[in-house]
Order: sequence, then C-alpha cells, then structure tokens
Amino acid sequence: MKQIALKKITGKIRVVTGLHIGAGNDKVEIGGMDNPIIRNPLTQEPYIPGSSVKGKMRSLLEWKLGKLGLDGSPCNCGNADCPICRVFGSANNSKDGDKSKGPTRIIVRDAVLTKDWAKMFCNGEALIEEKSENSLNRITAKANPRPIERVVPDVTFDFEILYRIIDTGDNGETDKKYFDEVVKTGLKLLQDDYLGGGGTRGNGQIEFVELKDENGKEISL
Repeated sequence: MKQIALKKITGKIRVVTGLHIGAGNDKVEIGGMDNPIIRNPLTQEPYIPGSSVKGKMRSLLEWKLGKLGLDGSPCNCGNADCPICRVFGSANNSKDGDKSKGPTRIIVRDAVLTKDWAKMFCNGEALIEEKSENSLNRITAKANPRPIERVVPDVTFDFEILYRIIDTGDNGETDKKYFDEVVKTGLKLLQDDYLGGGGTRGNGQIEFVELKDENGKEISL
C-alpha cells in the first residue's frame, strides 16, 4: 500500500444566508448569549471547523448512496469497496472491517476568514449578528424568544481539502474515481443543502467559489 498522489481543492466558502455553527456554552450569564457561534479563542474571529464540513458531506452522501442504517445510524461497515468508509474512514471496531482499504483519504482544513474579511473584522466591522427566534408552545400559543449568533451574508472563508490517492493494488484507480464521485459530489450536495444549525429555518446556505485543483485549474461542481 502506497500513496501515489495527493489531490487538492482550494477555494472559498461564501456565506449566502446567516451561518450558525455553535460553540456551546456551559456558562450562560444573565442577559448573555446562550447560542454563540464558534470563534478562534485568540482573535475571536469566526471560523468554519473542517469537522463540520466533512461531517455534513458524509451525512449527505450516506443519504444519497443509501448507506444509512434502518435506524438512521451512519455507515461504519469498514469495507474496502464502500465509498463512504474508504473516503471518510471508519472506526477500528467496525463490523467485518476490511483493513485493505487503507487510511482515510480526505482531509478537510478549518476554514478561516479571508485576508480582506479578517482585516474588516479587525477594524470593527460587524460580521456577526444576533438573530431573534421564537419557539412556540402549540398548546398555550406562548412564544419563547431565543436569540442566536450568526455570521452575516457575504462573509467569505478560505477553504482547502486534501485527498490521498493510494495504490491498494489497482494503481489508485478506485481512489481517482471516488474523488469525482464522492468528494466533488459531496461538495455539490452541501452547497445545495445547508451547513451548521437552523438550516430548515433559513440559516446555513453557502456557496463554494473560486475552486481550483493542485495545478491551479478551475473545478466546477
């Protein structure tokens, strides 16, 4: 087993509607925000965790490829011919796992503010908004307000994915095929769906722009 190539996708993620990727908040102060977004703890800049992008891509692909269990559980078969497990990886204790599939192929970097937007944030531009939402008790008709933080539309983040081509006996042909069939398809599914929380309430629509491969050639989804 040998890595014979490394594919790369670089580009930008543009926020189309307000984006909420929650940070959690164990200590909620009176009058404080109980639904904050995730931020760099040193600069307080918002960012998009690679795990959020990778996890949502995997989930959408499992739906598309029929790889979810009857109870809605994610695919963890570990088989070498499973596109999900081969590209995204599987747990070591997966049932009937086939170790010949090799390591996880895809690496998704955290997406940070582009240089221009980082400068605007540093200069005090309002890149984050507080959106008020209400949950409604359908019996009493009482509304319970619940504010959340969101990154405002048009904010743009730098984006990068690495993808390993590994020779497992077929000169990497399966991995080359899955780059188009799984990785690029996953990005398209994510662009057509939503990222983060509250997507069914209008949050999280994004757009991948200026995508290029490792040779600087434009990539279309």
